[in-house]
Amino acid sequence: MIYTLIAQAAESTSKTPIPPAPPTMPTAAQINAFLYTFAASVIVFFVIYVLIFYILRSFFRRTEQDTALLILAISQTPSIAIFIFASLKISLFQLGSGGIIDWIDRGLTALLIAAFTYLVTIFFTEAAVSYLKDYARKTEAVWDDVLIPLLQNFIPVITYIIGISLFFSTLGVDLSGIGLAIGSITVVLGLAIKDILSDFFSGLVLLVDTPFKFGDVISMPDGSIAIIKQIGIRVTKLYLINEHCEVYVPNTSLGNQNIVNLSRPTTHYAYTIKVSVRVDADAVIATKILQEIIIGHPDTLGDIDEKLQYLDSFAALREAEGDKLSKKEAGRLRLLIEKDVNEQLQTLEQAFEYFALEIKQLEKGGLNSEELRSIQKNYLEILNIVGLAVITERKGKRVRSRLEEQQLAGKPTLISLIRKWYQTWLQDPDLVFEDQSILPDEWEQKIELLKIKLNKIFQKISNPGVDETRLDDYSLKFVEWLHDSFKESNTAWKEPQVQLTDIQGAGMQFSVRFYVDNIQLEHWRRGNRVQNEVRREMVRRLRQAYIYTLG
Repeated sequence: MIYTLIAQAAESTSKTPIPPAPPTMPTAAQINAFLYTFAASVIVFFVIYVLIFYILRSFFRRTEQDTALLILAISQTPSIAIFIFASLKISLFQLGSGGIIDWIDRGLTALLIAAFTYLVTIFFTEAAVSYLKDYARKTEAVWDDVLIPLLQNFIPVITYIIGISLFFSTLGVDLSGIGLAIGSITVVLGLAIKDILSDFFSGLVLLVDTPFKFGDVISMPDGSIAIIKQIGIRVTKLYLINEHCEVYVPNTSLGNQNIVNLSRPTTHYAYTIKVSVRVDADAVIATKILQEIIIGHPDTLGDIDEKLQYLDSFAALREAEGDKLSKKEAGRLRLLIEKDVNEQLQTLEQAFEYFALEIKQLEKGGLNSEELRSIQKNYLEILNIVGLAVITERKGKRVRSRLEEQQLAGKPTLISLIRKWYQTWLQDPDLVFEDQSILPDEWEQKIELLKIKLNKIFQKISNPGVDETRLDDYSLKFVEWLHDSFKESNTAWKEPQVQLTDIQGAGMQFSVRFYVDNIQLEHWRRGNRVQNEVRREMVRRLRQAYIYTLG
């Protein structure tokens, strides 16, 4: 009986909950250790801070690395907060654990997450986006004005959602219920806003297919001409030229229609004018007059020697005003330099074609060191046509070679001629203010692409490796790109065409087809102006020759 009572008492005692021990206050030794650790951490982080944000910054300034400087500038303030929170968290280990110490530790962890979230967000929205834009300008990518803005808007939202979730989870907040509620709401909203989601995913498809880029001229289904301004989350913003207004088209509608991009493959655009003359007129003389009119306009494509020959006889052009050149004088100067550019391009194309033939003959059975040196020597001679030279740098034991611009004394190069050409083009009195940046941006980007492609071929020739038997293919592909995407050295198939299309009653119908050099200029109205000037000149010249127009 007594043993039973003792056993029951012991059992009841074991089931009685033992109250938690009261939190112990940090001892003086722990507080001193905390202060010493904090001071040491601050000193270490201060040294790291100085090394990164002062010494490293001065190095990047000397090397002119703009992206690295931007990263340092935007990360300086959040880095201070991260250093302070990290120092406190490391030092807090010296005070032990339990009670308020654990809460302080959680709070510091949450603050670190918040600081890192902010740092990652501004790093992407500022530095990464800036780098991607610069990178896109140096390539033939067309996503710089399309995909990047979308990423710039979405990535911060995703980053903040993840950061806020981790922030509250660290503080011990249970987010499972919120997650289930959000999931249920998402299903309901998904059914309610399916059209918006369709527009969103259609926008993504447009970004992947990249049928156009910012500034491209497209033709709408109703025949109106529009300019791509921005692809948004749900709609694409277009600028209608004739109406001078913006229109917002849902991405789904835009993706489901045929898109006629007038800016590709080039900014040249063909126009056709119908002309009627009396049936008793000399068709040969009428054709000759119409041909001379189209060729004589400085803003149409055609044989440059013929254009210079007939330019003076074109009367319907702007005269000199103030310090501006007349249209004829500005056009003559531009055409003369363009002729030099085309001749230099033809020389470069022929040099690469001969170069490819030489490689094809030498690469049979593989290239030995002597043959490779011969190819490299010939390639360097070709680079002189462009205006590039090999620059060799030695960094320790490594030797790095790259191509850089170099002007040869007394000898014009392709790059220098192109710059002189578009700078002369800027003197055109018909150009508007925005054209002063459109032309330089367009041609400087093409020059940069030219240098990148030639650099890649140079690296392949210097270290052919597995591409030893494909060097001629790279050369021929470069010639193809040069002619199709850089600038055509010969536009014979784009020369004006005059055809007698029909004879009805008392009239003969002529069709005059010609290309305008760049439809993006003059606020996208260059083609309209050229058409108007050509029509006026047709009326004048045909009447002057006593060939009266009927309509």
